[in-house]
Amino acid sequence: MLSDLSLATPDAALSARVSARIDGKTKPPGSLGRIEALALRLALAQGREAPIVRAALLLCAGDHGLNAEGVSAWPSEVTTQMVLNFLAGGAAANVFARAAGAEVRVLDCEVAAPLPDHPRLIRAGIRAGTRNALREDALTAKEVSAALVFGAEQARAAVEAGAGVILLGEMGIGNTSAAALLAHSALALPLGPLVGPGAGHDAAGLERKRAVLEACAARRPGPLSPEAALAAFGGLEIAAMAGAALGAASARALVLVDGFIATAAALLALKARPGLAPFLQFAHRGAEPGHAAMLETAPEAGAPLLDLGLRLGEGSGALLALPLVTAAAAMLNEMASFESAGVSGKAG
Repeated sequence: MLSDLSLATPDAALSARVSARIDGKTKPPGSLGRIEALALRLALAQGREAPIVRAALLLCAGDHGLNAEGVSAWPSEVTTQMVLNFLAGGAAANVFARAAGAEVRVLDCEVAAPLPDHPRLIRAGIRAGTRNALREDALTAKEVSAALVFGAEQARAAVEAGAGVILLGEMGIGNTSAAALLAHSALALPLGPLVGPGAGHDAAGLERKRAVLEACAARRPGPLSPEAALAAFGGLEIAAMAGAALGAASARALVLVDGFIATAAALLALKARPGLAPFLQFAHRGAEPGHAAMLETAPEAGAPLLDLGLRLGEGSGALLALPLVTAAAAMLNEMASFESAGVSGKAG
């Protein structure tokens, strides 16, 4: 499925026109630094000189069977409880989304416990959580494919509803473990530096987590393809985000990627489809050990916009970075040119 969606190639003529517009604004060329590069990336991703910034956060939730091995400091039922919090509007993601003017779409990708029907909950209907990746593959190839398709369809639906920027966020107790295993097996990064405290392990918990992940990696040694890695280690929410990145790009939207787990998803999609790079913008460099190393594997994508010590997930970092995207578009769409403002250009 990762190879099925058509991605536009960079448009050199559009790039030249937008760059000229940026340089012609009432400012010294380059004086707005990375905001200028962000405006160009947004315009090229959307294929338009006047980009739109209506944004939708795809908040993908799923449970991990591996959590039975004590890889998280939190019990799996917190995933369900937090999804209910998202639906009630009380989580950090909701607060930041309201502040930034972004829509939140909660995707059940799948949570292990039953969730009540809710108008803002979209169900994947694949399986209730993943299998224990220490004992067996977390997912079948068919389940991986279904999650990829689900994510792509949801991203395309959001773009069709008017979004020009798709934010990737997640919730899933134990998913820093899955993300570390995916980066190790599919991106060939050393496992040790990728294993961090997640949502708050103490020293003993971190050692237990490291031992479990080393055993998981030994059960399915890499290198693995993105699809094989997702099958081996999960999770459904990570596969859905990988599919969403490709679905959004195929619909000509910029993909604003959150932290450690969302980055793993985006990098797996990029590994399968290198043409995805112009559509990716990493929101921030998180506090989870290994995130910086993951980001360094994709220099062709948009470098992180923020470095605030974040480690929450939920799309929180992407939502905090969204105002920068909005400002970049406003600069391109609304800022006067030297000609229109009657301002003299640089002497000589």
